Amino acid sequence: MTDQTLAGYANYSLVSAMVVLTLAMLGYAVYLARLVPARAAAGERAVVAEPAMAGGVPAPSDAAGSEPPTPQARSRSGAKAAGIAGSLTWLAGFLLIASVALRGASVHRWPLGNMFEFAVFASMLVIMAFSAWSTRRDVRWLGLFVVTPVLLVLGLALTVWYTEASELMPSLRSYWLVIHVTVATLSVALFTLGAAVSALYLWQERVEAGGRRSFMNSLPPAAALERLGYGLHIIAFPLWSFTLIAGAIWARQAWGSYWNWDPKEVWTFVIWVVYAAYLHARATSGWSRRSASLIALAGYGCVLVNYGVVNVFFVGQHSYSGL
Repeated sequence: MTDQTLAGYANYSLVSAMVVLTLAMLGYAVYLARLVPARAAAGERAVVAEPAMAGGVPAPSDAAGSEPPTPQARSRSGAKAAGIAGSLTWLAGFLLIASVALRGASVHRWPLGNMFEFAVFASMLVIMAFSAWSTRRDVRWLGLFVVTPVLLVLGLALTVWYTEASELMPSLRSYWLVIHVTVATLSVALFTLGAAVSALYLWQERVEAGGRRSFMNSLPPAAALERLGYGLHIIAFPLWSFTLIAGAIWARQAWGSYWNWDPKEVWTFVIWVVYAAYLHARATSGWSRRSASLIALAGYGCVLVNYGVVNVFFVGQHSYSGL
């Protein structure tokens, strides 16, 4: 089997994963949509039933077949949709693993040499991390907010960042590629999950303060979301710290200096500083949880700039986007 054939199969697996993720996204959307009317209808039925029984006269029933589905039926159908979506998410994760493995086989190296490969690898880690997390905790409510951005990234990878399979530039031919870039990608995957949960926390806090009816009422309370986001950042930050240190060691071997003020190095450090500020604010009594979470989202904004802007528009020693 030729390298071109393997690369083609990698792309087929990637497109298949995107189709499966689209179906999973719809399933998670149905889950959230079915939860809201289920809880709303439950409250309305209770209000209507109470005055009818107070007068000793049962409420008249609607004609046969005219009653809407019961809250329990809606809830069951939503849970079924979420179960199917979860299975599809696992399937998409395995398809992404196949795509990454086939891409690596086609280029005879670790598939993290350009923006396209990084995007696919990071998407795979996000999906697999979310799927593994779902085996320990009920996070079906998060599925829509994970699968949707992953689909967007994969779409950009195929249409904007796609690069034909090729050899690495000399400075990247090192075992540090496996160590440094893999850990960086894993930390970005966890930062992505943390950003999604932190954004939902800020949204949920506004909904709770306003007392409005929303699908957010079916999600965990704001305080629980904030703790989940903090926990994800606590895991991701040491990994990013290792990324920064490992990058400096690799730079010493490749370019003769630990620090060269390269745009990529600078932005990697900026990201570290912003997330360090978030963790400091989170542990400081004078800062509100909301303000700390805003800093966390600013950190993720720096991650997006580092990947989508610095890689493409800044010229430096890390100019290996492949575009």
